[in-house]
Amino acid sequence: MSDAKDEGMIKITVEFSGGLEMLFSNERKLSLTIPAKDEDGTRSNIAFLVRHLCDTVMKDPRKELFVLDDTVRPGILVLINDADWELEGEDKYEIEDGDNILFVSTLHGG
Repeated sequence: MSDAKDEGMIKITVEFSGGLEMLFSNERKLSLTIPAKDEDGTRSNIAFLVRHLCDTVMKDPRKELFVLDDTVRPGILVLINDADWELEGEDKYEIEDGDNILFVSTLHGG
């Protein structure tokens, strides 16, 4: 039996709101195809996606507005298929084909 599907690619939708879209060339919704496995050969998870977004998608140099200590910074709500990522295992959630991942900034200046 072939492992081709596991070694292939995953199609997902990533959305940004609450001002985060400014860090991603003002794109609110992206259709991405990412590797099914990360650089270590394990299934791609949210931690991998965050690194991928910072390394290959984000053009803005202010990565610290999105990540802190290698994870999504406090004040950014992450929804995986409309469910809070805390219910899904946070950055350890293994991404599946067709997932919709929404990043919402709840930080407000003043």
